[in-house]
Amino acid sequence: MRVARSFVPAAALACLAAVAPLGAAGPARIFPAPAGEDLSRAFSVAVDGRDCPVYIARVAPRDPARRWAAMDDKKNSADFFETAAFAAFEMDGPVSVVVTCPKPVASAKVLPSSYGIAPSVAGAAVALALERPRHLTLEIDGDWVGSLHIFADPLERDAPKPDDPAVIYFGPGIHEVSRLVVGDGKTVYVAGGAIVRCVVRPDEPFSISSYSGLKNYAPAIELRGKNIVLRGRGIIDSSACPTHARNPIFVKGRDIALEGVIVRDASTWTIPIRESDRVTVRNVKILGYRANSDGIDICNSRDVAVEDCFIRTLDDLIVVKSDKGRGPVRRVAARRCVLWNEVAHALSIGAELREDVDDVLFEDCDVIRDKGREWTLRVFHSDAAVISNVRFENLRIEETRRLISLWIGKAFWSRDDRRGHIRRVEFKGIAARGEAPLVELVGFDAEHAVENVRFQDVTIDGRLLTEKDVKRNGFVRGVEVQP
Repeated sequence: MRVARSFVPAAALACLAAVAPLGAAGPARIFPAPAGEDLSRAFSVAVDGRDCPVYIARVAPRDPARRWAAMDDKKNSADFFETAAFAAFEMDGPVSVVVTCPKPVASAKVLPSSYGIAPSVAGAAVALALERPRHLTLEIDGDWVGSLHIFADPLERDAPKPDDPAVIYFGPGIHEVSRLVVGDGKTVYVAGGAIVRCVVRPDEPFSISSYSGLKNYAPAIELRGKNIVLRGRGIIDSSACPTHARNPIFVKGRDIALEGVIVRDASTWTIPIRESDRVTVRNVKILGYRANSDGIDICNSRDVAVEDCFIRTLDDLIVVKSDKGRGPVRRVAARRCVLWNEVAHALSIGAELREDVDDVLFEDCDVIRDKGREWTLRVFHSDAAVISNVRFENLRIEETRRLISLWIGKAFWSRDDRRGHIRRVEFKGIAARGEAPLVELVGFDAEHAVENVRFQDVTIDGRLLTEKDVKRNGFVRGVEVQP
């Protein structure tokens, strides 16, 4: 089985170098919230004794029936939500974070658990120490819905100048964008303290989605071309867009890098990457609650890396797809991400798979919550492509109900007349916790089987996975469970 390589596009190198820590700088940098932005009253946050703004994020509801309705009742999807909160700052050395709540706190938990951060509680205050940049979630008194997400970023340096002709610059404050096409060699910079609101103008042309019957508009920010960067510490917000209106960010080209921004309340897929080569998405934070608000969709693209991101959305979090006639998928890697799954899949391939997919790696990620009705880790194949050389490795899953599925069949999503193949898939070093989580392998027929699947060091609630735990039908061949 081939190993997905580590790759960074040429355009990304400058972007990633630009966010390296500054040794001589202070330990924390905090950006004031822009005037006119409503802030959370559920928490106040201080970083090294200085106030840090706490923003509001709409998230999926606690009640499963209302969560499912948010996905299925697409026209009214925006009506089903509760609220969480997030705070963001930069750090260049150890910092202390103190979170104050409106009433005394009985218990506090920091996720991912793998970080080993133990908060201390004193009255209404919760204190924690951060040694390096992290994406944390703080749950107070068991309230997992209204949690506080803490985005501690590396200190940014060499920010572009507002008057640079190659830069589209959004400084501190609130801005509106309906349609921005970014071409070759350009940088979009969203500064800390800036909010870019994606809007729909009354005179914009639209099409009707055959899937939902709702209006579709062109993306708000479209990165189309080569050597393009979108970066910064600000927020891109789509809450003013009707459901299914437009993608906040769309990628189509080569040598493209996204870094650092927070993307809130996408009205449909948050970041689709289509027919692209050499794309890096790093340290991007995504929060969404509406129908089909996928996190990152990698479609018909090659040499794509998703690294150090946080995603909490209603629909799929990181997913690979391939539409007919638009080229294969090759060499995709997602690593060191923190994931919160509300309805669908955390790390997956499918369902739309009409061109071949090869060499995909999901590695070193934490799934901190999985409230979904689908599967945490899945290859969901309802079309005709060959899906091969897929690795799920070193994953920590703190909650799951349906853990692993490799499935070939006919579904609502099917467009091809014939079925495809799933070959050479490995699950290695996976530690999961959950309520009797399931593992299933389902082939379609003797000619369209699930083949050569290996499980190595997979544990469920501390117990090693066994052959008996792997449910399969008669069209599965070459399954190996180690040890």
